[in-house]
Amino acid sequence: MGKYIEKGGGYSQMSRKILLVNGPNLRLLGRREPEIYGSDTLADIEKLCCECAAGLGFELICFQSDSEGALISRIGEAPLEGIEGIVINPAGYTHTSVALHDALLAAALPAVEVHLSNIFKREDFRHTSITGSACIGVVAGFGKESYTLAIRALTARLS
Repeated sequence: MGKYIEKGGGYSQMSRKILLVNGPNLRLLGRREPEIYGSDTLADIEKLCCECAAGLGFELICFQSDSEGALISRIGEAPLEGIEGIVINPAGYTHTSVALHDALLAAALPAVEVHLSNIFKREDFRHTSITGSACIGVVAGFGKESYTLAIRALTARLS
């Protein structure tokens, strides 16, 4: 049975689920380098994303960890929970984690990588995304709207 979400004065059943995964240091949003990442907190972004997903008929499950192992484990659990797709901001692990790349492939769910900043306009080491090749697409450089664009693209692919 799906989770019930209040919508327009009534309740609608939300049985389709997507997972939002945020990697290291994203819990610091709002106070960490606001000139790059903006002033919104992770909670602000998660709320925006939940509203976006609900408007498209999906329940969004949010997860954040600074630990690579916890991110890998969470992605691995997703197919067992009926999750249909993943939006992921691997943060610094984007450029370093073969294990996270492999976890995305092993989950065998469509995934969209997302970044607040345009990683291609930053330091050279950020121009390479190891995890991106395990995803159906990458959205970067639109601030918090990168997340909603990723959710819209993923849910369109799932529909």
